[in-house]
Amino acid sequence: MPDHRLQADGARVLADLNALRGIGTYKTGVHKPTFSEPHLRSLEWLAQRLPDAGLTAEIDGIGNVLGTSAKPGRKLLAGSHLESQNFAGWLDGPLGVIYALEAARVLNPDPGIDGAVEVASWCDEEGHFGSFLGSRSYIGNVSEADIDAARDRSSGRTMRDALRDAGLAGRPRITADAKRHIGYLEAHIEQGQRLESSGLAIGIVTSIVGIWQYRITFTGEQNHAGTTRMDVRKDAGLALARFCVDIDERFPAVSGPRTVWTTGRITLDPGAPSIIPGHAEMLFQMRDDDPAVIARLEDLLQSIAAQVSAQGRCNVAIERIRTGAPALMDAGFQQAIEAASRALAGGRSERMPSGAGHDAQVLATIMPAGMLFVPSIGGISHHWSENTDDADIVTGAQVFVDTCRRLLTA
Repeated sequence: MPDHRLQADGARVLADLNALRGIGTYKTGVHKPTFSEPHLRSLEWLAQRLPDAGLTAEIDGIGNVLGTSAKPGRKLLAGSHLESQNFAGWLDGPLGVIYALEAARVLNPDPGIDGAVEVASWCDEEGHFGSFLGSRSYIGNVSEADIDAARDRSSGRTMRDALRDAGLAGRPRITADAKRHIGYLEAHIEQGQRLESSGLAIGIVTSIVGIWQYRITFTGEQNHAGTTRMDVRKDAGLALARFCVDIDERFPAVSGPRTVWTTGRITLDPGAPSIIPGHAEMLFQMRDDDPAVIARLEDLLQSIAAQVSAQGRCNVAIERIRTGAPALMDAGFQQAIEAASRALAGGRSERMPSGAGHDAQVLATIMPAGMLFVPSIGGISHHWSENTDDADIVTGAQVFVDTCRRLLTA
C-alpha cells in the first residue's frame, strides 16, 4: 500500500498551477513567450518556492531555473518549462514543473528517503529563440555563437538583448554533472485524445519522436498577372502548391504508422494580387520515432524537388533547419510509472509514444529519462482552450510523486 505521508497534496498542486495561470493570463490560457515579462515573473515565482522543498534556487545565464539539494543520497532531476506558445494553454509546461516541485516538497524532507528530487524549469522549450535551448545548454550543446545567432521568431529581437533586458547577461550557464542524477523525469499533458477517449489516467511514454524541419524555397519569375500568358509563366506560388499536393500523395507509401508531416507557413513574394510570385517559401516539418523512416522521407522530398527543378520553370531548394533525433525512454522509469499507476490510478495506464517533442529527449542523451502523460480534454493543445480535468491533474500528481519515490528507493 502507498505511504499516505508521501502522497501529493492535490489541492496544493491545483493552487500552484492556477497561480501560474494568473501570470500572463489570456482568456482561459496564457500568453508567456520566452523572456516576456509574464515568463520572467513565472521564473521568479518558482525560484521563491523552491526553498520550501529544501532546494537552493538559481536562475542561470540562459533562463533555466535549477533547484538543487544538499541532502545526501541519490538525486532525481525532474521538471519541464514555464514559457508558452503565443496565446496558448496553461498546462503545457507548468504541469511538469509543479509536479516536480510537489515531489520535492513531499519527498525531500522525509528521512526515510535516501536522496532528493531536484527541480528544473528549462528555458525556451517552445522554441521562440531556438530549439530546446535551455535543456540543450544544460547538457553542453549550446555555444556562445548559438546564443549570438538566436533571434525571437516573432519580433527578431536578439537573444543577447533579451538576456540583457531580463537581467541575466553575464550570469554563468549551469551545465550537467551526468554522475549527479539517477535520471530525469518529466510530466506533461498528452496533447492528444488517446487517454481521454480510452478512459485512461496515465500515459507511460515509450519514445519521443524526432522532429525534422525544412525551409523549402521556390524561385520562378516575377511578372505581370494580366499580360503574361499561362503557358509561359514561371509561377513560384503554383509550384509550391503542387509540391504540397505531391507530398501528400507520395509520402504515405514510405511513411511509418505514426509519421506526420505539416506545412506550417507559406509566403509568396511579392504577395500582390496583380503580380505573379517570383519567389515562394514554405516551412515544412515531419515527425517519426524511427530515423530510417525519416531518411526515406527526406530522400523522397529531395526527389520531388529535383523533379520540379528539372521541369525548368521553377527551381526548388531544400534547407534543413532543424533536426531532433528520437529518444527512447528508460525501461526502468517506465516500470516505475506503471507500478505507481497500479497503486494510485487503478492501473488505468497505457504505454505510448509521444508525437510531440519534449526536454526529456534532450536529457535522455546523457542520463536515463522517463515521461508520463495525463489526459487532455479534446486533445487540444497550443491553444488557450487547452485543459485537463482537475481530478486527472491530481491523479497524475499522485502517480508522479510515487514514481519519484520508487526511483529514489529502488
